[in-house]
Amino acid sequence: MSESRRALLVVDVQNDFCEGGSLAVAGGSEVAGRIATFVDAHGDDYATIAATADWHEDPGTHFAEDPDYVDTWPPHCRVGTGGADFHPAVKPAVARAKAVFRKGRFRAAYSGFEGHAPDPDTGQPLDDWLGDRQIGAVDIVGIATDHCVRATAVDALRRGLGVRVYLHLTAGVLPTTTAQTLDELRALGVELVGDPVVRG
Repeated sequence: MSESRRALLVVDVQNDFCEGGSLAVAGGSEVAGRIATFVDAHGDDYATIAATADWHEDPGTHFAEDPDYVDTWPPHCRVGTGGADFHPAVKPAVARAKAVFRKGRFRAAYSGFEGHAPDPDTGQPLDDWLGDRQIGAVDIVGIATDHCVRATAVDALRRGLGVRVYLHLTAGVLPTTTAQTLDELRALGVELVGDPVVRG
């Protein structure tokens, strides 16, 4: 794989994770628009673009009536609902993605590397898809900085990829967990650019 072949990963910019959604992250709608603007200006700089999406049907204890917002959450991004759709503002960026990797149908799934395309159950995993395209590095944007963006970045590092996160194109759930995430990613060697949108 070549470090010069870099992919953009757009992580979970879905309606349920933006204002008005069942698990809304403050600043999510703003980030959706920023990502679309970024892809319009810089999309051609990448060897390829992919998107990831939560796609829950029955994820077990991932959903809870009384969630702790650490390991359990309100129902979100259910298969076939508008909440699972990409936010309208980000759709021009997602339209340029060569594949959408859906994850978590029957279990919790935070990392984009748990996703498959085009079929969420039997499709090709993200890791293999990037390998087939000889991708050596990824830029990561999306929601949420302290959960799915974090997990995707950590998994990318574990697979030997160079990782850069554009923080101004992410939104974090809470200031405390976002700060912890940035310290962790920095220590692991992730290149962090800009400041995340955090309004918790």
